[in-house]
Amino acid sequence: MNEPIVLMFSGQGSQYYHMGKELFNENTAFRHYMLEMDAIVTRRIGKSIVSEMYNPAKRVSDPFDRILYTHPAIFMVEYSLYRVLSEIGIKPDYVLGYSLGEFAAAAASGVIEAEDMLECILEQAMIIEKNCDKGNMLAILDKPQLFNDYPQLFEHSELTSIHYDSHFVISGEIENIQRIIHFLKESQILYQLLPVSYGFHSSLIDSAEGAYKEFLRSKSFDSPSISWISCLTGSGIHEIHNHFFWDAVRKPIRFREAIRFLESQHTCRFVDLGPSGTLTAFVKQLLSGDSANRCYSIITPFHQELKNLKTLECLQKLERK
Repeated sequence: MNEPIVLMFSGQGSQYYHMGKELFNENTAFRHYMLEMDAIVTRRIGKSIVSEMYNPAKRVSDPFDRILYTHPAIFMVEYSLYRVLSEIGIKPDYVLGYSLGEFAAAAASGVIEAEDMLECILEQAMIIEKNCDKGNMLAILDKPQLFNDYPQLFEHSELTSIHYDSHFVISGEIENIQRIIHFLKESQILYQLLPVSYGFHSSLIDSAEGAYKEFLRSKSFDSPSISWISCLTGSGIHEIHNHFFWDAVRKPIRFREAIRFLESQHTCRFVDLGPSGTLTAFVKQLLSGDSANRCYSIITPFHQELKNLKTLECLQKLERK
């Protein structure tokens, strides 16, 4: 591919039961990497993420929201897909991390080994589950100005991200989010309650900060070997401080700024490695109508991943000629 390739890694809220199942069943490399990491997780927590994620008794629509399972599940799917792309010759010029996706972007860029990153992910999930009250995250399909227009309604919630002009996300306590949902229904404003059991990117997880930062002090991180665009900064990062992986899930998400930063530099091929294709949808909304940038998803809830992967591989081969 001639234009720079940007591999995008999404975070909490993009997961669901049976994500990537078609690849797991049919792609030998994907299955190998998934099982390799699943063995690491099983040794640590006594639970197979693969068995949970592909439980035949579960439907795609069933809530998959316990972070001790979903944290590693998202990483495993995204990093395994990254390895598959590498093996078929699709290698990134940039990686872009979004919230928990920063962890997969870090491993892909060589900042830390995948096994060590899994330890960081599991430790974060365990600390949050032990120390934090549960909360909700709510996507609202309206102008972000709504958040400021109704201060009493939103006073106990926090704005976590603005994805584009008519899509933003808030975090809050469960009862408060239910009150906001009632208002949105009455006002006929579209919304989506994300499958997330804690209020990430808000003060609702602050009680986990001390313990997790203490854990991170024992870790060392190399400089990225692939250009890394972070949604924590909205631009490129070159050195990783120890508390980066706390800030990545606590501070606001600057996805819009990250995409605009890339768009100002290059015409890119954006490839979404997340399980839902959500980031591709966001990018398409952000790009101008005459943009030459192109976007691709691989895994989606509609189970077209083998076809989508083959399409990318064919494009790669054509442009090499």
